[in-house]
Amino acid sequence: MRTALAIDIGGTKLAVGVVDEAGRVLTRHDQPTEGHSSAEHLFDSLGGLVEQVRAAVDARPVVCGVGCGGPMAGGGGAVSPLNIPVWRDFPLRSRLAERTQLPTWVDNDAKALALAEGWLGAAAGQPDFIAMVVSTGVGGGVVSDGRLVDGSDGNAGHIGHMVVEPDGRPCVCGGRGCLEAEASGTAIRAITGRDPREAGPEVVARTGRLVGRAVASVANLLDVPLACVAGSVALGYGEPFFRAAQEELSARARLSFSRDARIVPAGLGKDGPVIGAAAVAFRNLEDGPTGIR
Repeated sequence: MRTALAIDIGGTKLAVGVVDEAGRVLTRHDQPTEGHSSAEHLFDSLGGLVEQVRAAVDARPVVCGVGCGGPMAGGGGAVSPLNIPVWRDFPLRSRLAERTQLPTWVDNDAKALALAEGWLGAAAGQPDFIAMVVSTGVGGGVVSDGRLVDGSDGNAGHIGHMVVEPDGRPCVCGGRGCLEAEASGTAIRAITGRDPREAGPEVVARTGRLVGRAVASVANLLDVPLACVAGSVALGYGEPFFRAAQEELSARARLSFSRDARIVPAGLGKDGPVIGAAAVAFRNLEDGPTGIR
């Protein structure tokens, strides 16, 4: 069975694994993203993690897939993750292809999660949905009629930069009142002065409401009946977060085609982003197994 080298690059951690065509994670290693002094320092750390993972399994990957925070240009030819300031216009795809000697594809990390959830997770068999990550930042990926929506440069789905609080907090993107500026782990820490894991019930409920507000707009705009949500904030807050999000979604999505929209936890847990990175790779094989075009 073919395998993919799968790389997830987030604002908090790097995760590298080897994943087979059945979606099984054969091995994975993680390390923090923070603490790197330069673009090359971070890339060298990533390269070392890749070598550790490749040495840990007998399987030889035939392809490399990457999920990375955005925005990006040219299908990952240059990445500028908002939560990784040392990488601006970093040529990630070509550098990884050179390092791994594998055909390499790069996509937004939340779009990668959408591929994974539609393949094996909470959206399996659903042709229309949005997948979200609510963690250090907030990202999204939209699947419509069985196709992952890419956009002109691969940046479609940035739900974290929908405005949910007019005249709200400044956002790292340069805007104000974005979902990411109000409901991400970074935002919660800034608002409360505490670790997001220590948030009280009012903060949990507010975070859920803001996510539900954004999802309602997506449901009304794109006619998607399902949102599956991953990330340390959403999954860490659990049932109270999802209850508040669903209540807000139900109150604001009132059109005949959107009023039954649901928001649910993503189904693949902590391995979802790595499986998603593998799905980015497999999607680009002619006979790849993910089922999403």
